[in-house]
Amino acid sequence: MPERRYALSGYRAMWLFAMFDLPVNEKELRREYAQFRKALLRKGFTMLQYSVYAHYLPSEDAEEVLRRRVQASLPSHGQVRLISVTDRQFEKMEVYFGKKRKPVEDPPQQLSFF
Repeated sequence: MPERRYALSGYRAMWLFAMFDLPVNEKELRREYAQFRKALLRKGFTMLQYSVYAHYLPSEDAEEVLRRRVQASLPSHGQVRLISVTDRQFEKMEVYFGKKRKPVEDPPQQLSFF
């Protein structure tokens, strides 16, 4: 795998993952699920798989701010897990589509600051 070039240190930059299992067996619970998913997208998360979302951040401080924003959006039911990994750890992930290995997602070209 070719070496990626970083504008930021791969050990300083972080990926925050939000992984969740939310009930959808009632209308109100489906609404909460949809609201939480839309909140993640508004906050800049990208869907990697169903119920697994990730967001690239320039530092651990920025990751902690986003983590608190996600916590403020948590639904009242179900399970949500938040975990962060460095960009270097993220690039070691193995991604397969069927039996074919694919490269991991690249960090965004330009960071958005809100």
